[in-house]
Amino acid sequence: MKKTFTQIKDYWLSDASFLTLLIMLIFIVFVMPVLIDLGYDSILFLNIMFIALFFTGIFSAKENILIVLTTTLFFAHVVLKLIRLSDSPYEYYFWERIVGLLNLLVFIFINMRLLFRNEEINLYRVIGAINVYLLIALFGAFLFEIITIFYGDSIIGDIKLRNDDEDYAYYIYYSLVSLTTVGYGDIYPSNMASRMVSVFLSATGILYPAVVIAKLVASASLKQKKD
Repeated sequence: MKKTFTQIKDYWLSDASFLTLLIMLIFIVFVMPVLIDLGYDSILFLNIMFIALFFTGIFSAKENILIVLTTTLFFAHVVLKLIRLSDSPYEYYFWERIVGLLNLLVFIFINMRLLFRNEEINLYRVIGAINVYLLIALFGAFLFEIITIFYGDSIIGDIKLRNDDEDYAYYIYYSLVSLTTVGYGDIYPSNMASRMVSVFLSATGILYPAVVIAKLVASASLKQKKD
């Protein structure tokens, strides 16, 4: 059992794990919204995918403090999600999303550390940079949902929000649009909080590629000089 755990841990600390994470993120970010829009009963599967995503964070963490933090946040997220999906009359949707947001923040931090842990530059590191970009899009989607819970809405336009998990399709779409463009005009922020998140995502979408590419190129140059 210990050997299996060590092997799994070693894999998620290796560059090869970036490809597995990319496949998971492509499904969560690009495929799931389409399935939701087509009317498939995919909400349970979406929640399972999020749980699996956060579970990998435990194995991706190297330092003890990060292992404890990711484990605590993971189990807190699972418990809150089980309460909501069960027949219990209680649900803590707001706190579930807050914990999910914290999970994403820690997961982004861990992946950034894995991405720049040494001067190595290869295809897997490029994939790792894409992963962080998609995780930021997820972070934005969670933020918009939290704003909706707090204010009553966050985005308006050619959409009809249901105030449940199915709204994820709209949140991730708008988050990606804000991150990669200045928007298409079909959806737009409805209050100052969501406007500032939109601006933050737009600025991040511009700065992130420039900063990360510069860092990767600098790391590659430094390695060549050492060799």
